[in-house]
Amino acid sequence: MGDTAGPRTERGDRTVPAPGKGWRDARLLRRARACASVLAVLCVVVLTLAGTLRGTVLSRGFYQSVLDDERAYDRLYDEVLVDPEAQPVTRSLLARLPVPEGVVTGNLKTVLPPATVRELTDSQIAALLSYLRGDTDSLHLSVDLTPVLANLNDLGEVYLGSLVSGSGERSEEDLDAALEDLDTALDDLAAGRRPDLPRVKLSDKAVGDATRVLLSGVPEDERNALRPQVEGALSVGDVATALAAVGPHLPGTAAGAGGKEGRKDLVRITDGGQWDVVQDLQDSGADTEALRSARGVTDLTLGLVQTLATVAGIGAAVFLWFLSPGRRVYRIRRLSELLAVGGALTALLFLLARWRADTWVWTPPASWPPTLASLISDLERTGARAFTEAGLLASLAPLVTGLLLFVSCAAWERRLSGRKLTRRTRRTAMAGAGAVVTTTIVLGPALLPTAATGSERVYCNGSVELCELRYDQAAYLATHNSMSSTADRFISPLQDGDITTQLDNGARALLVDTHTWEQRDEIAERLQLSEYAPDMRKQITGLIDEASPSRPGLWLCHAVCRGGAVPLVETLRDIGDWLDAHPGEVVTMIVQDGISGEQTESAFRRAGLERLLYTPDADPDARWPKLGEMVEKDRRLVVFAEHESGPAPWYRNFYRYGMETPYAFKSPDEMSCVPNRGDTGKQLFLLNHFITHGGGSRIDAGEINDRDFVRERALRCQAERGHPVNFVAVDYANLGSAQDAVDALNESRLP
Repeated sequence: MGDTAGPRTERGDRTVPAPGKGWRDARLLRRARACASVLAVLCVVVLTLAGTLRGTVLSRGFYQSVLDDERAYDRLYDEVLVDPEAQPVTRSLLARLPVPEGVVTGNLKTVLPPATVRELTDSQIAALLSYLRGDTDSLHLSVDLTPVLANLNDLGEVYLGSLVSGSGERSEEDLDAALEDLDTALDDLAAGRRPDLPRVKLSDKAVGDATRVLLSGVPEDERNALRPQVEGALSVGDVATALAAVGPHLPGTAAGAGGKEGRKDLVRITDGGQWDVVQDLQDSGADTEALRSARGVTDLTLGLVQTLATVAGIGAAVFLWFLSPGRRVYRIRRLSELLAVGGALTALLFLLARWRADTWVWTPPASWPPTLASLISDLERTGARAFTEAGLLASLAPLVTGLLLFVSCAAWERRLSGRKLTRRTRRTAMAGAGAVVTTTIVLGPALLPTAATGSERVYCNGSVELCELRYDQAAYLATHNSMSSTADRFISPLQDGDITTQLDNGARALLVDTHTWEQRDEIAERLQLSEYAPDMRKQITGLIDEASPSRPGLWLCHAVCRGGAVPLVETLRDIGDWLDAHPGEVVTMIVQDGISGEQTESAFRRAGLERLLYTPDADPDARWPKLGEMVEKDRRLVVFAEHESGPAPWYRNFYRYGMETPYAFKSPDEMSCVPNRGDTGKQLFLLNHFITHGGGSRIDAGEINDRDFVRERALRCQAERGHPVNFVAVDYANLGSAQDAVDALNESRLP
């Protein structure tokens, strides 16, 4: 088809159609072109709006961004759940334990770990998006409280550990008075009160008497399993650990039955552990009709309307291309004008929406706690602002593209006036310009909002920002002798919750010991090399034969498996399950290896963890990857050995890559930063931050795990050793606020 159908006149070097002579200038076609122009502009507006909706309201990354911008998860713990008006909720989550206000937040994080809250929130976002996209016919937001119910079972050990560790210990020389005090302490513990603990030096007979007192309230079928743990603690005067071990097993008390009763209550009031959020929102006065209205808009806009706009936009562009008079470059310029007008009109609409955004904010019912109402309102305002900003940015696609094409066409016309191009070159250029216009009309508005709001965010150890830190730049809370816990009934525990509970509560490095079960003649040798105090070694020697007969296999033990052990392969499977449930978390294990590298490799293979293992570079000085890279590749478990190296390539000797501080401190005043194993100048830095005199000390842990104490020592060691601390290894990680110190260290290292 030619450029014109009528006579031509010559103007310089250009050939233009004679006015009024071409059939394209017919009145009917002019009106049709005007209608097509209006339709093209409307299609640009509709497609830009649809693209903005798809990149914001229908994007999981949009909601994650809004939640992070308003620090929603931090505010949930720091403001909402500690609000006095939110106490009915927090009391239910705490299984109605009479927990002092000072430790409410810490225990809430045990029941509702931040990672669990984020997962529950993400699942609701997914359900909401499914409804808005039209994948489901009804709005159904149901929270699976299974993780919460499981965590309630772990609350006893962690809560009681905190409760008894904060008690003041007083010397009691009279044994009968001490036994009476122990009986009183049991009553206090059963009522959830902080007990007043005696500390006495007990003979072997007195240890037995005191053990009988403490176990008197425990069901008979559980006493034998608890006896070694209680006797081991009492033998060195550690009444707090003995009470922490007994407390969860006291029937009919707040301490013993809290987790079980809380679990029953949650199952009862949530229809078998499934919480119907929509019903509760409606009961509290929330208007869910707004969501149904939004469903109607998105369903219509992203369904029939977007399809019609796409087809109509292409049709209008084709119509104007073939049925407009003048050269092809003139037609391109005409389409570019329409594109720019559509973008400008869209921008004006979003500016108007931004001006009226405050009227969109829903006012929560007066019955809601003020902190929760404030959080919801802030999230709505931030979401509305982000939506309009994305729309304004999306409108730039057609606006800027149209202006650029208009300028290019004008320049092209000027060029044509001075020099002719070959027909082939002209056609190629025009075809390319036409493709740009059509692509911009159809795809530009849909793609730009996605770029503006970002794709679904990747979280690394609970933070988007941490993804930008290299593995050797980040700080991690580490639990010393992670397997040695009150929950798993170790005779001399150094943690309260088990390994999964420690991970839930923020630990991202586990210091564990692997062993095979010792023979009788190996006990004395292992104890001599252990960190146990002399009195504890003697006591263990007298307890372990009757309590723990030899068992085959590979175990996680604190020197002597008869003093407490958990199976290696099964524990590794639990760690793997936890990592699968938390796909953004990077975990490190530093193994005091009492078994061979071949046995370790076999255990990890049987546990199915090879798929998650990260292999460090053979060169210890090589650059470590960013946490985000490890998460994206799903290589999120780093395993080091204290002695071995290999044969598996992922199993490296830690002290080739890392250095540490001493660990045999007898008091907080002795804690230094001088070099120990690994010497100096390594890329990884382990801060041993625990007291080992006489075994683990709850009293010392409560002091040195304080946020300021941890942070100040970490910064001091960083200055002395010329490298930031990576692993902060503590005893009794549930005591104090070491996690807050690690968070502060990471925040100071963000780019």
